[in-house]
Amino acid sequence: MPVVNGAHVESSVSDVRPYHVLVTGFGPFSRYAVNPSWLAVKPLHNTVLHVDVPADGMTRDHRTVPTELNTDTTLIFTPRNIHITTLKVPVTYEDVLSVVPGLYTRPPVLPSTEDSCSALSPPPDGYDLILHVGVAGRGPLRMERVGHKFGYNMKDAKGCHAPIVRVTREEASRGSSEPSEAERMERARLGYVIEGPIDGSEPPKRGFGKGYESFPEEIYTDVDVEKLVHHLKGSGVEQIYSSLDAGHYLCDFIYYCSLAESRRSTPKTDKPTTKVLFLHCPPVDQPLGTEEVTEAIKKSIIWLCTSPAS
Repeated sequence: MPVVNGAHVESSVSDVRPYHVLVTGFGPFSRYAVNPSWLAVKPLHNTVLHVDVPADGMTRDHRTVPTELNTDTTLIFTPRNIHITTLKVPVTYEDVLSVVPGLYTRPPVLPSTEDSCSALSPPPDGYDLILHVGVAGRGPLRMERVGHKFGYNMKDAKGCHAPIVRVTREEASRGSSEPSEAERMERARLGYVIEGPIDGSEPPKRGFGKGYESFPEEIYTDVDVEKLVHHLKGSGVEQIYSSLDAGHYLCDFIYYCSLAESRRSTPKTDKPTTKVLFLHCPPVDQPLGTEEVTEAIKKSIIWLCTSPAS
């Protein structure tokens, strides 16, 4: 595992491009005056992590380490920095649709916040990783693998619905109108009851419409989530698993939007240049404390930035 030498310091590796990472958490909603996801994300604001990565031919400030397989073979490492910026996103569909596309422009555009004056400048060529974090119910951490285009029937923190989407008959007939298990849990957690149309007809389809017509109903992250989860378990983060259902609420909504925008900003023949991932955390001390979640986020970032398997 790469070594973390320090934080909140200026870069000392001037001739090696740093990794640029954006981590988002959510603002207040429901009973959370301060969102547990933001409590875990905020301590990483403007953090600079120092890691050693395989040099791939670079020799500046390198060190050599014998490998287990062949003592005559050496691994050459070079120091590299990971610059982390954080962003709090309001729990509304409107804000997600307004904020996320700007994160993938060149250079990225971040909305003005109370921390804007102290934020690291967005990298001109874009972020290497955007990691979204949101709160779920009691239980382990959940690393999400897929975002969904439709099915957003719960009101946001301002009491507003996701946009109504015009779909073809084929799209309208696909998928179940019954909520998934993760969505049921989300509704129960929020005390949310969805009222059907008075005339008994199917409720309108809500989610991503104009501007997202060409994107599929599900978008999977390019990150090898199973390998990441395996790595985290081996590094002491035992309470974590991968998930295929982000809940069809704002967490799922920002994940799909981010995955779609990462693909929009990349030529169709290429793999997206920005890795995108979503992590669900539990409420504070249910069972993980805030510091434990922050540490899991940090370990995830290091692996995602430095592992060839990511």
